[in-house]
Amino acid sequence: MSHSPAAENLKNSLQAKGVKYAMASYVDIHGVIKGKFVPLSHLGQMLEGSELYTGAALDGVPQDISDNEVAAMPDPASAIQCAWNKDLAWFASDLYLDGKPFAACSRGALKRQIDAAAAMGYTFNLGIETEFFIYKDSADGGFEPISARDDLAKPCYDPRGLMDNLHIIGELVEALNDIGMDVYSFDHEDANGQFETDFKYADALTMADRFVFFRMLANEIARKHGAFASFMPKPSAKRTGSGAHYNMSLADRETGRNLFEPEGDDLHDCGVSKLGYHFIAGVLKHAQAICAVIAPTVNSYKRLVRKGSMSGSTWAPVFVCYGNNNRTNMLRIPSQGGRVECRAADIASNPYLGAAMILAAGLEGVREQLEPGLPHRENMYNYSEKQVAEMDIECLPRTLSEAIDAFEKDPLSREVFGDSLFQAFVDFKRDEWNAYHTHVSDWEIQRYLKFF
Repeated sequence: MSHSPAAENLKNSLQAKGVKYAMASYVDIHGVIKGKFVPLSHLGQMLEGSELYTGAALDGVPQDISDNEVAAMPDPASAIQCAWNKDLAWFASDLYLDGKPFAACSRGALKRQIDAAAAMGYTFNLGIETEFFIYKDSADGGFEPISARDDLAKPCYDPRGLMDNLHIIGELVEALNDIGMDVYSFDHEDANGQFETDFKYADALTMADRFVFFRMLANEIARKHGAFASFMPKPSAKRTGSGAHYNMSLADRETGRNLFEPEGDDLHDCGVSKLGYHFIAGVLKHAQAICAVIAPTVNSYKRLVRKGSMSGSTWAPVFVCYGNNNRTNMLRIPSQGGRVECRAADIASNPYLGAAMILAAGLEGVREQLEPGLPHRENMYNYSEKQVAEMDIECLPRTLSEAIDAFEKDPLSREVFGDSLFQAFVDFKRDEWNAYHTHVSDWEIQRYLKFF
């Protein structure tokens, strides 16, 4: 079988770097990487979709065991040599069925919305802040931070905890920079064992690819050092959870100019253009449905509360509103302006689906020239629920069940996901909620067993 000169050049380039194997990778409904490996000599076939998968074997891939297999079609531009094993190169892939794009492919869902933005003359730029935990297994069968010194009641920005984990975090940062992610900051976050890395934004597809690779990379590097990375949104009720704040802007597709930068048209003096306010309005309109996708687990909703942290605040949004450099809004416009940050997204989200939902909602706001109302510059946590209701501000869903209800009712969800992926997502998440809801927890035993 003959292959293109580009495929041959890519194979030679990877071979020169010491690569022996290539992974045709894609994600399941959770955004968790799946894939097969091929010897590099078979890269050409892999790039043409030689690697087939039974979708019914995976979470949330809507296929029956009698259906034809889906094929992974790798994106050659996404190739990354794996830092933890230089023998391996990773490729992000789209799923195809019978020679056509598979309707229920997460990456394909985002690409459809990127195409919609392109038809309007826009590029969707996205930066995702990665918050996560590094733990080791403890002798009692539990888990704990790597460092015994990482025990402060308010550990945010603690250099001691960061230094004690630098053999892991530093190796992670070097690996990220080696693949061009340009880490510009990293720190100890507000929970023991919690860290954040911040790297340069990119177009949304590249960022989503990098995000799912990041989770695999962090896990593999931590494992080398006898630890593990956790992307559970809220491992402790008494500590802050891990967000994955989406920093978003639309750029001119031809010139690359950031169209969220105000040019004398900053209506509410928050630092974005009129286009930016329309985008915000669209996201707010569909916020509850979006929440099911960017906060996709039972555990996610234990992060989206006002209290529950020894630091006095969870730093997570509760209300559907926006403001300037105010971290109590779902949508925040940082002090530098020119972008919008969604603070409801957490580290467990599937970035392809999350970005697709937010982009679709924002584009609707732009097309229909929706207005977001007045910004909130005050601490929203200080309002009672009654006061918030009187201000006509909605709350974000309080449970995964509420979020899925909102997702199912909003026509945008089916439009973005397509029929089969929409139903698969709803069914899977309802099953997840029901399994949790019927589980009898230690809290219930301790509270009720001898209570009456």
